[in-house]
Parts: sequence; structure tokens; C-alpha cells
Amino acid sequence: MNVVRYTPEHEAAWNRLVATSKNGTFLFDRRFMDYHSNRFCDCSLLFVKEGKVVGGLPANFVEDEGTVYSHQGLTYGGLILPVNATAVEVMGMMDAACDFYRNELGATRMVYRAVPYIYNRYPSEEPLYALFRHEARLTARGLSSAIPLNGALPFVRLRRRGVGKAEDWGVRLTASTDSSDILQFWSILRSGLVRRHGVEPVHSADEIKLLTDRFPHNIRLMLVRHADGEIVAGAWLFLCGPVVHVQYMAANDEAREHGVNDWLTATLLDLYARHDAHNPAYYEFGISTEQGGHVLNEGLIFQKEGFGARGICYDTYEIAL
Repeated sequence: MNVVRYTPEHEAAWNRLVATSKNGTFLFDRRFMDYHSNRFCDCSLLFVKEGKVVGGLPANFVEDEGTVYSHQGLTYGGLILPVNATAVEVMGMMDAACDFYRNELGATRMVYRAVPYIYNRYPSEEPLYALFRHEARLTARGLSSAIPLNGALPFVRLRRRGVGKAEDWGVRLTASTDSSDILQFWSILRSGLVRRHGVEPVHSADEIKLLTDRFPHNIRLMLVRHADGEIVAGAWLFLCGPVVHVQYMAANDEAREHGVNDWLTATLLDLYARHDAHNPAYYEFGISTEQGGHVLNEGLIFQKEGFGARGICYDTYEIAL
């Protein structure tokens, strides 16, 4: 097993691996990873066996901490594996990565953010076994919520009531890539995050536009318009193979009062529920935890569970190098 540190000349090979892998999503595509490459010191690896790329690891290095992260710019990281990767090969990749980061970068630890199982297109938990063999320590566990689209639980009464209120108010769903629409959605999103949580959106309006245009088959901005055409809510969705992931959902105050978030979720679930070999299997809301999972936002998860969503873990491990 040979290790090659990623450079831009490897972009095509890297993206081919991601596209044909059993557990990679478009978030690992270099066109996504590199849109904010100036924020990170990339130390991603390719694994080569008999002249063929057999795996990859998205990662960045923080020298002051002596720490390799997989990956701070992504929701999750971890080994990218072809369908035919064996347990012995995956063990070899983890061994090789640890040796490379210890010997070439002088790193003292690796923080590994595992891909949640619902994103796997074929069983892919060999890396968890490899982490165990390296005596990795579980350091954080975020609790997300997801709905299986071919067998969802029914909505609770409160969520059904919200759907009815929005229908009576008069709303419709549209998709958009227009810059002015994106800016209006981002303004609604930012207002809610700043007022309720005191934080800014992770992505700027320009970044939302850039990524939506760059990945038209994987990223969708779905907007809710009132009868007069005004944008009152929306959702920025990541279509990651078997999962529809809600990256952002936001509504203005009036729309929230009229149950538009409930209506939007119900409409999106109906839109993506026609599950077959080419459609997603899960609709995922995102995590409802803070402080590495030690705090559960009970109000937030209550809302998601009201649609029938149940728990998915986002785990972070640490290996002492």
C-alpha cells in the first residue's frame, strides 16, 4: 500500500474515486472541498496499490495543534472506499495514514469524523473496525434525525396542524438558482440564526450561489412563496446519493406563525418519497446537539421527531499518533 499526498494534479483521479465509491458523497468532490481551500492546510491522501488508486482520505493539518482532521471543512470525513475494498486493505490504509502523518508531518493525533451509515451505498464500516484496532477514542457524538422515505412514521397532530395552516394561508414551492432569490433566502436565514442563536450562517450568499451552480444535480434551493410571490421560507438541500440532507431551512416570522416550516417539510418528503433504485432512501434534518453531543436541544429534536424522524449518530474519534 503506497501513500500519495494529494495535489491539484490528482483532482481527476480523486473525483473518479469519489464518484465510484461505496461511501463517498459529492462533499468529497474536490470542486466542493476546494471552494474554501484557503481556510485549510490540506493533507489529503490517496492510497495506491499495484498502480491503482484504491482509497482516499480527505484531511487537513493544524500545525500548532499537531493535529490532522478528517475534515474540518466538511460535515463528515473518513476513508473513501471503492465497492470492492476489503477489510485487510482498509486496515492497511489506516496504518499507512497514521504512519504518514506521524513521520511526514510530525502530527501527534488524528481526529476522524466517520461517515454516518445512511450515506453508504454498500456496507462500509471497515474503517470503524480499523479505528478500534488503533485504540481510537470516541470524543464527540452528534445526534441527527432522519426519516426512511419508503416507510416513514406518521406526523404527530401538531405537525399536521401546521401543514393545514400553511395550506389555508396559500403557499407554493419553487426551485431557484437566481442570485436575487438566493440573497432573499440568505437574508431570512441570517435573521433567524442571529436573533435566535447569535450565530451567522456557515455559508455566505455568494457561496450558496457558487455551490448551487457548481453542483446542479446535488444541491437544490427550494423556496416557498406566498400568494403574492414573496419568498417567505426555503430549504437548501444536499442530495447525497441515498440521502436528502437539509443543510439550511428558514422562514420569516409571519411564515413560521402560519406553519410554513411544517408544510415545507411535508412537501419535500412527498417530493422525494418515490423511492426506487435512483431515488434517495432517507431524508435527514441534521444534528440537534451542541458541545460535542453533551447538550441535546430537546425543542429542536421534538420538532423533527414530530415528522417521524429518528436518530442517526455523527461520531468523532481521536487516534493518538
